[in-house]
Amino acid sequence: MITTRLATPADLPVLLEFEQGIITAERPWDPTLREDPISYYDVGAMVMAEDVAVVVAVDGDLIVGSGYAREKASDHYVTPAVHCFLGFMFVREEYRGRGVNALVTAALLDWARERGLTEVRLRVYADNAGAIRAYEKVGFKPHLVEMRREV
Repeated sequence: MITTRLATPADLPVLLEFEQGIITAERPWDPTLREDPISYYDVGAMVMAEDVAVVVAVDGDLIVGSGYAREKASDHYVTPAVHCFLGFMFVREEYRGRGVNALVTAALLDWARERGLTEVRLRVYADNAGAIRAYEKVGFKPHLVEMRREV
């Protein structure tokens, strides 16, 4: 049975592997990423922060998925003034399609509700159809499209 819990410092080695898995998966969609080694997050600081929830999904003693939630100020011209931002969403390949992302997302949404937050946002690459489907399954809808080009 897969369950979720808050991450601990003892989980850092696995979480750092997950971060590299995210970077490897996203590299084909983002030509602006620097060459390895890179890091998206300070995972250790996030695990210890009181204003961030890092959640792991576990199958017995095996960590099979992750995600984080944090409060983030919204643009000054929109409501609500503060929203919950999700990131660090990762599921081991052999566990994909088994509802792990939904479990992690549910735990993160509970954290947001407990903090009185009323909106949740995340970012996903437009060509990452699998991730988009996973987020749509748990109620997310596209909102904005960020575009870029070289000059």
